[in-house]
Amino acid sequence: MIKNREELLAAVADAKEQIRKYDVRILVCSGTGCIASGSEKVYEEFVKIVGTTPGVTLTFEPHDGEKQLGVKKTGCQGVCELGPLVRIQKGDQVVQYTKVQIADCKEIFEKSVLGDEVIETLLYRQNDIAYKAPDEIPFIAKQTRIVLENCGKYDAESFDEYLAGGGFSALQKALFEMTPDEVVDEVDKSGLRGRGGGGFPAGRKWKQVSRQKETTRYVVCNGDEGDPGAFMDGSVMEGDPYKLIEGMMIAGYACGAENGYIYVRAEYPMSVARLRLAISELESRNMLGENILGTGFNFYMHINRGAGAFVCGEGSALTASIEGNRGMPRVKPPRTVEKGLWEKPTVLNNVETYANVPKIVLQGSDWFRSIGTESSTGCKTFSLTGSIQNTGLIEVPMGTTLREIIFDIGGGLKDGGTFKAVQIGGPSGGCLTESELDVPLDFETVKKYGAIIGSGGLVVMDDNTCMIEVARFFMSFTQRESCGKCVPCREGTKRMLEIMEKIVAGKGELEDIDRLQELATMIKSTALCGLGKSAPLPVLSTIKMFRDEYVEHIVDHKCRAKVCEAMKKYVINPEVCMGCSKCAKNCPVNAISGVVKKPFTIDPNICIHCGACKENCAFDAIYIED
Repeated sequence: MIKNREELLAAVADAKEQIRKYDVRILVCSGTGCIASGSEKVYEEFVKIVGTTPGVTLTFEPHDGEKQLGVKKTGCQGVCELGPLVRIQKGDQVVQYTKVQIADCKEIFEKSVLGDEVIETLLYRQNDIAYKAPDEIPFIAKQTRIVLENCGKYDAESFDEYLAGGGFSALQKALFEMTPDEVVDEVDKSGLRGRGGGGFPAGRKWKQVSRQKETTRYVVCNGDEGDPGAFMDGSVMEGDPYKLIEGMMIAGYACGAENGYIYVRAEYPMSVARLRLAISELESRNMLGENILGTGFNFYMHINRGAGAFVCGEGSALTASIEGNRGMPRVKPPRTVEKGLWEKPTVLNNVETYANVPKIVLQGSDWFRSIGTESSTGCKTFSLTGSIQNTGLIEVPMGTTLREIIFDIGGGLKDGGTFKAVQIGGPSGGCLTESELDVPLDFETVKKYGAIIGSGGLVVMDDNTCMIEVARFFMSFTQRESCGKCVPCREGTKRMLEIMEKIVAGKGELEDIDRLQELATMIKSTALCGLGKSAPLPVLSTIKMFRDEYVEHIVDHKCRAKVCEAMKKYVINPEVCMGCSKCAKNCPVNAISGVVKKPFTIDPNICIHCGACKENCAFDAIYIED
């Protein structure tokens, strides 16, 4: 039990001392990406090896005695493409290993844990240069990590390790050195804007709630994160859950709320598990509940799991879902700050927004404003995916350009590909092209180019990508996820999807481009919520940037990226074909004819473009005609 500030300070000192006693810490990345690559088995193998080695003690809690080795599960270590990731920490010295397999564990233990040898073959490499320490890796070195500061460095499930890293210092400062209004003012002066997509100033929202006459108020965290290709909030919840909780506790103190709710999407079971563990640990130590640290401040935490509906990322739909109702947006006003959860004033921000709060309180608004741009302060996390050399989780100052992110941090396009575009902001965002590579990524600038920052998903595409198919995919997603409450979104997106499907099927008309733009304008202007209003953006941005590809699909029945199945023309090269007849035997519609031991031919009028012939040709005689 931690009853007051003095006991908390004593707990911090003890936690730091306990970590200092470790001779070696084996830090195994246990983020979702690495677990999918097999890091759980790597962790278990290290536990087994350490536990059966004479002269050492496997310990999950440090103690005085013989040589101590700790095997820890950390949050995301960043370079997701190269998992499973393992760090070997000896004091201040850290070695980063990549693509670690069970067979590598014994060698790592013998050479790097018991000895001081570095295994070169497991190091991160770029341009034939091997990097030993994680902070030396260009992917990490070029970032500025605030929200992700602890991810990969500490045991994600340990309260003591969070304390040792400076955790709850901001809460102490807020409770003992600042009034609630001073906390709100500090957040407001920092310029922190919501990182969930809308970019609304967090401090302004907190002020509106704290000024309400109704004294029953709530703090709600949006951890739904439904964008395809986005995993920033999930990584924070599973990699540094205590930071999120600390940020929400500070918000509760500042705005006069005693209850906090974290709404987590159902597809994030590990986030839920680690948040529950953190809440249980804090409650057992009297850091959550009544009279926290003897200050009279009460705060209780609750977790609600979403059912996978993308629309529940919208504020009013999210609060309706927490209440047990169907997640559907409502007409505004009143706003959530006036009547949110259970019709009470509610502070609603996303995971990343709350995770920024402790540092702002601790280091001040001027420090936060010194990072980023004047109107978009601080840093932003992005998930970097697609046709890029280094996929993973990054955090950079607002205003960083796409060129810096894609080529300096991401290492450029995969397999030497040519950059074509990047989809930013998920299915509600838009695409930026080569001409926008030097555009600073901040809330205002990106809007000028028909896109939004959104939650921070960046999907990089090369010249093998069909932009029409990309727009069709995102329109399919938003149409499927529409709650159906308002006609513009329910019917408008369906009509747009039908037109997009007609175009990729080779049956489009030039007038369809105008129809798409008319429908998009109508939906943007009249849809009820942010999901509907932004749903047409991927189509609008691709029409603007890649109109020539739309024309090619419609007029020439050609997909230059050779992606759209209906436009693939399969041809047999007579000079390579050996006349084995295997292609004809595998054609489901008998579009291939010929005589054995002589070149076969494909009838384009019968061919259904399934690709079975090409897949079964042993001589690579079948190709897609340009």
